[in-house]
Amino acid sequence: MAVNEHDVVGSNEGELKRTMTFFPALSTVMGTVIGAGVFFKAASVAAVTGSTSLHMLSWFLGGLISVCAGLTGAELAAAIPETGGMLRYIERAYGEFWSFLLGWAQVVIYFPANVAALAIIFATQFKNLFGMSDAAIIPIAIVAAASIMLINFLGSKAGGMFQSITLVCKLVPLALIVIFGLIRQGDVSVSLFPVQAGTQVGGFASALGAGLLATMFAYDGWIHVGNIAGELKNPARDLPRAIAGGILGIMAVYLLVQFAFLRTLDISALAGNENAAMDVAGKIFGGMGGKLVTIGILISVYGTINGYTMTGMRLPYTMGLEKQLPFSDKLVKLNKNQIPYIAGILELVIAIGMMMVGGFDMLTDMLVFVIWIFYTLVFIAVIKLRKTEPDLVRPYKVPLYPIIPIIAIIGGVFILVMTLINQFQLAMVGIVITALGIPFYLYLKKKYK
Repeated sequence: MAVNEHDVVGSNEGELKRTMTFFPALSTVMGTVIGAGVFFKAASVAAVTGSTSLHMLSWFLGGLISVCAGLTGAELAAAIPETGGMLRYIERAYGEFWSFLLGWAQVVIYFPANVAALAIIFATQFKNLFGMSDAAIIPIAIVAAASIMLINFLGSKAGGMFQSITLVCKLVPLALIVIFGLIRQGDVSVSLFPVQAGTQVGGFASALGAGLLATMFAYDGWIHVGNIAGELKNPARDLPRAIAGGILGIMAVYLLVQFAFLRTLDISALAGNENAAMDVAGKIFGGMGGKLVTIGILISVYGTINGYTMTGMRLPYTMGLEKQLPFSDKLVKLNKNQIPYIAGILELVIAIGMMMVGGFDMLTDMLVFVIWIFYTLVFIAVIKLRKTEPDLVRPYKVPLYPIIPIIAIIGGVFILVMTLINQFQLAMVGIVITALGIPFYLYLKKKYK
């Protein structure tokens, strides 16, 4: 359905005007998804795949699944442009209980685990750059997360400005590593065919599943790109182009970065190497140049922490307004800058607790597993709502329906099943923490009935 430039979302004055065209939408998609994962998940993907060919295939398939996921999820984002995003899609399709569980999982796992994991990787790189001891990692991580929280307490304008500045620092190291890493004479030969798992890892399917799980942290963020649907002049035409083009562009960048990594470090040197990004930068640019690129990566990670902090503190606030969390009356309190500071402190405390018990890979794998349970439910909801609400206005419909949603569902189920097989205890921890929300839901529903 074409929408002209005078149309607006809804009929009330003050709602979003449709002014965004294709290229701003494309840059929004790429800016939303690109984060720290491309630099720091290379080590874990290399470790679980054991070969250059399967390493690259994992990143390629992760991108394709993300394209199908983004194209599928965007149908609900365009049809249900309400505050809360995925919470509202889940509620519409499955009811309040599942929506609450998603909110609970995001409050106690997804956002704090993202902040904790990124703060740990920031601290690890900071420690390596300045030659500090391992004992400094947790204190530095806490300072990084707490300092960003304090910046956000100054107001949404301060947090947003900081995010804009760090966006540039995110792209510069990527561009430098891709350009100079590819034109530089590589030290290592990279074999892309035949595609096979390394001899030191398990079977092909389990290695691919573990590799996909790791790449999904780097591709995460596609669920938010549908939120721009309400500001597009022509969502039916431009939204699928922006999502497919944006994620394919991200996939191309990620593959080029990984190829540059593999040309610089042998797969065995890359596997499990938390300092891989710094080692690659040092080899490509030399001592001082490598340190400058590493500082750019650090600023990029710091900015990514800011993005999850800004978003994360607002979710318990929103759920508090709806009386969906314990101590809801406290979580809705705002400071003088109109920031939900109690909700922010809650998220920070949970994140610090996670820093104490888990490393970067453990935390990111757990959060990806938990959130993909709900992502997969979103894909199924697209098909479900097509049947139960055929008259729902859909400014954008997923192309090649139902093929693309089915691919997204299969990809999601594969990631979940392989995580249960390969990392059963980790998956169970995520499921148990999510299920702990059920007693709170039942108690609060009865209390505020």
